[in-house]
Formats: sequence, C-alpha cells, structure tokens
Amino acid sequence: MSERATNCTASGVPLVEEGSTSFPCPGCDTASIGRSPRCRNQGVIYNCAECGYQGP
Repeated sequence: MSERATNCTASGVPLVEEGSTSFPCPGCDTASIGRSPRCRNQGVIYNCAECGYQGP
C-alpha cells in the first residue's frame, strides 16, 4: 500500500479534521483513499487514481 492519504480523494480537502480517514483502495489495495468527514457523511463518490475503483 502507498503512504497514508493527506487529502480527501473526492474533494481535495486536507485530512486534518476529527472523523477524517485514510484506507487502502478496496479495488487494488495499492492506492490510499482519503475521506473527509463531510464527504463520508454525504456519501460523495470517490475514484481510485490507480485502478479506477469507484466508491461512496
């Protein structure tokens, strides 16, 4: 897996707020997906830059 994401994959917002998270891509397990609390709560779609996996 790559390093921990520092920005939200969907919005680009820095992952500094409580409730933000970073996890390996469920599709390829090599890219790191970052999610801000706002995008997580609203179910904003993200795309993996490595494999194109799309998730809520």
